[in-house]
Amino acid sequence: QVQLVESGGGLVQTGDSLMLSCAASGRTFSNYRMGWFRQGPEKEREFVAGIGLRGRGTYYADSVKGRFTISRDNAKNTVYLQMNRLKPEDTAVYFCAATSALPPLHTPARYEFWGQGTQVTVSS
Repeated sequence: QVQLVESGGGLVQTGDSLMLSCAASGRTFSNYRMGWFRQGPEKEREFVAGIGLRGRGTYYADSVKGRFTISRDNAKNTVYLQMNRLKPEDTAVYFCAATSALPPLHTPARYEFWGQGTQVTVSS
């Protein structure tokens, strides 16, 4: 089992920045590719960003490319999502997830472990 705990969400204004963190415990963190997903009100869960085992491969949804950055620190068992130039449409619950599967990383069903989520609200 891998336990994942997200933090860093909150209420911000359009154009602001936030950094989300996801702390992992349990099995060896560096054995898992990590992803961030989000789910807005009455919407399906959607892929935001993914990162490979060593952090060299990163993947982004078109809607966040150029604004969000995913990174990981295997020594701290943590994955991050730096979110800049936030927009109201970024409002959602953000989840981190872990997978032992090979890329592609954009499909929720490929992830074995999920955190409980952290709310991000962007006011206009």
